[in-house]
Amino acid sequence: MKLSQYYIPTLKEAPKDADIVSAKLMLRAGLIRKTASGLYEWLPLGMRILKKVENIIREELNAAGCCEVWLPVVQPQEIWEESGRWAYYGKELLRFKDRKGAGFCLAPTAEEAMTDLVMKDVNSYKQLPLCLYQFGTKFRDEIRPRFGIMRAREFYMKDAYSFCADEKSAEKWYQILYEAYIRIFTRCGFKFKPVEADTGNIGGNFSHEFMVLAQTGENEISVCHKCGYTANTEKTEIKEPAPAELKDLLPAEEVLTPNARTIDEVSSFLKQPAESFIKMLVYKADGKGVVVLMRGNDELNEIKLKKLLNAEELEKASPEFYEEVTSSPLGFAGPCGLKARKPEVKIYADNYVKTIVNGTAGANKKDTHIKNVNLGRDFEVDVFADLKLASKGDRCPRCGEEFEFMRGIEVGHTFKLGTKYSQAMGANFLDEAQKSKPMIMGCYGIGVSRVIAAAIEQSHDDNGIIWPEPLSPFDVELIALDTEGEVKQKADEIFNSLRAEGISVLYDDRAERPGVKFKDADLIGIPHRLVIGRKLLPEGKLEYKSRTAEKPEFWQLEGLENKIKQILGK
Repeated sequence: MKLSQYYIPTLKEAPKDADIVSAKLMLRAGLIRKTASGLYEWLPLGMRILKKVENIIREELNAAGCCEVWLPVVQPQEIWEESGRWAYYGKELLRFKDRKGAGFCLAPTAEEAMTDLVMKDVNSYKQLPLCLYQFGTKFRDEIRPRFGIMRAREFYMKDAYSFCADEKSAEKWYQILYEAYIRIFTRCGFKFKPVEADTGNIGGNFSHEFMVLAQTGENEISVCHKCGYTANTEKTEIKEPAPAELKDLLPAEEVLTPNARTIDEVSSFLKQPAESFIKMLVYKADGKGVVVLMRGNDELNEIKLKKLLNAEELEKASPEFYEEVTSSPLGFAGPCGLKARKPEVKIYADNYVKTIVNGTAGANKKDTHIKNVNLGRDFEVDVFADLKLASKGDRCPRCGEEFEFMRGIEVGHTFKLGTKYSQAMGANFLDEAQKSKPMIMGCYGIGVSRVIAAAIEQSHDDNGIIWPEPLSPFDVELIALDTEGEVKQKADEIFNSLRAEGISVLYDDRAERPGVKFKDADLIGIPHRLVIGRKLLPEGKLEYKSRTAEKPEFWQLEGLENKIKQILGK
């Protein structure tokens, strides 16, 4: 493609509202343009990359035995009511009515639509297993769209769904898609890790996220290098610590802590480390008060708590509810005497609370704390559990090795759904004994547009994008330093000869200064660059530079096509 005929509107500076590297570079390199908050137009260069990702995914899923379909982005209210998610999904689900008053939504996902499709025609175990997938636009009305296409309201994704007759078959298909995802992201040229993850709004029994490793990633993951256990920190299980020996206990002592409510404030005031504090958190779980005790330096993992309580809704208590549950002013509640005052309140505690001896807690009086608080003597706990968000120093629950923490960008997610949707919607089949049973489902998503942003976050420098070869919009960029005469003629010949060999070429034939062409080339990030100029042409040579190399090489023009093919592995 000749650049003079191609639509690549590059920018010298990124718009001020571009908040991460990928958003800045995608806008500057002319891949996308913003049309409204969380909504983006895809330009020709961006479309080439988008289709490359799509084709890699399609080839691997077809090879795995999946069948492609195409579902509407507008979905009827009835199927969402059947699954129970019409009200539960929240404001991210954009609802509207047609001219007849019928309710619809813009699809944020396709569990309901795909289940509805399959249940119309599949009614026997002989028609199972089955795995269908689609590429399509999704819409989630994010309250605060950010990070460019990484957290946009409208996005392009692939979602697949497996339907099976029994658990063994369902697990087999989960593994088939898991392995297909490994091949997909390997082919994309990523450094990535599959990690155990929470199932979130999708639901189901277990799931894995596929994380592209990048320092700018919005997710933190825990990695055990000894046994291989890897999980999102929201999901990470933590080895239970050995409880402390409750000896040398000091008498409890009230101390004044004026205007010191937070752990940091009290820790500074009393000159004691945060890990010696017992902080008390109050939540409302399905309308009931719940008290949680944590070490002062640990953060509660609300997902773990919600699962432990088997709660539909979990929210932090308002100041009024906090005081109602604890009979204490905000910021000064502690576990001492709580059971006597409020026997109906259940106290949950993280396992690390067992490691605290002679700790400090709120005294249930304004501007007052208690020193030398100890489990068993001064307070009791109803349930101990792993409730903390994984952090430095925590250990693997399987082998005891200390975790390493990395950052990653989620590009894919696999779920074992079980019968959550099939049972709710009546997607049943007749087994060999002619007994009706719900289909066992799996769900497998890839954010196709998100993959492109993740590639840029993982691979870029101060000058622009560095595309992994499989995702690069073109194999080679060819730059002619003159737009007429012998240089132009030779550049035209090379352009045509490379294309004849099946090599895609972006040919910069514009009447621009060399500096402008080189800056745009680095910005766009095509892995291989060829430069034709008057200086080297009389010697029968041109300049070759890899996007990641510091200095160029000088190649003979003879045999150029074979050398490029060899580098590209074609």
